[in-house]
Amino acid sequence: MTIEMTRTASVRRGSSFLRIAIIIQTLTIFLQAVSAGLLLTASYGETLHSVGARVMYGASMLYVLAAVLAWKPGGGSPRPVWHASGFLVLASIQVVLGIAHVPSVHLPLGVLMFGLSVLALTRSPGLDQGRQG
Repeated sequence: MTIEMTRTASVRRGSSFLRIAIIIQTLTIFLQAVSAGLLLTASYGETLHSVGARVMYGASMLYVLAAVLAWKPGGGSPRPVWHASGFLVLASIQVVLGIAHVPSVHLPLGVLMFGLSVLALTRSPGLDQGRQG
């Protein structure tokens, strides 16, 4: 196996991990929207939303890790690292706003985060790999 083949395999693995991390993040943000609705209608909604916030924050950290791993060893673009870091900042702000009970900013920021996560998913590497070949 040549060095180039090894590097290509490493880039492919990093891209796959990055894509999985973005999918997990997008799903957790969507589930936060669902649990926010339950927060208004069910007794267990607050607990579900609180646990979901921790999971969503962890998913944002996983996104940063995946972006760094896709960039550094594989020699890919550092752009996903900046996107993932920005997401972690938004997630941090979102958590603070939720704890402070500021729904006038917390809810729109959640919608923005979901939209940006879907956008990152559509732009993630490997989206069209199945069509090639």
